[in-house]
Amino acid sequence: MTEKSSTELTEEIKARVRRNLEEIFSAVAGKNVTVMAATKTVPAEVINYATQECGLHNIGENRVQELLSKFDALDKTGVNMHFIGTLQPNKVKYIVGKVCLIHSLDSMKLAEEISKRSAASGIVTDVLCEVNIGNEPAKSGVPEETAESFIESISSLPGINPRGIMVIGPHCGDPEDYRPFFGRTRALYTRLSDRGLFGSDPILSMGMSDNYRLAVEYGANLIRPGTAVFGRRG
Repeated sequence: MTEKSSTELTEEIKARVRRNLEEIFSAVAGKNVTVMAATKTVPAEVINYATQECGLHNIGENRVQELLSKFDALDKTGVNMHFIGTLQPNKVKYIVGKVCLIHSLDSMKLAEEISKRSAASGIVTDVLCEVNIGNEPAKSGVPEETAESFIESISSLPGINPRGIMVIGPHCGDPEDYRPFFGRTRALYTRLSDRGLFGSDPILSMGMSDNYRLAVEYGANLIRPGTAVFGRRG
């Protein structure tokens, strides 16, 4: 088999990314849903093509070190950068001011550190409370039953602005199996939003590559596809 040149490979990647994004944008058209692509392990040049040529305006990194290593190489014109992975309190100082939204707030210690660093910089950082909707011991996130009191407790902190909730449901072989988890998440989100805990423009971050269509059906207004945009990474 003849090995393809890097230029041909790059053109293949471009075609795939454009095609995939067009499919996702079409699936959520008219539904007021933000498409935020998860960019873990994706090279900056591929991300730049997606954002500057294909209409993608929101990207999310899982790891602080990877975010920092790509940051200067990314063309951030018209782009909002999110942080979607587990965040240790001692890493907060590196991303406050660089990201528009932290999706993974799951402890008071982390909230206090975001508050401290944001207030010191004279900014307010938008955050989502990560809820462990499947009650999985190996996953991070606030338990469903304590999410309301947790959000109430962080609302008074300076420099921090709770905007909604984020969930990563248990892994299910069949996307239909996510329905009970998405249904419970929607009920929780609606109850907290109706109380005014998330302001006037609340966010429900729910749904990834294998289930974003179902998540939108259950009211997600921010989805986080990765593989569905960039293809499977090694």
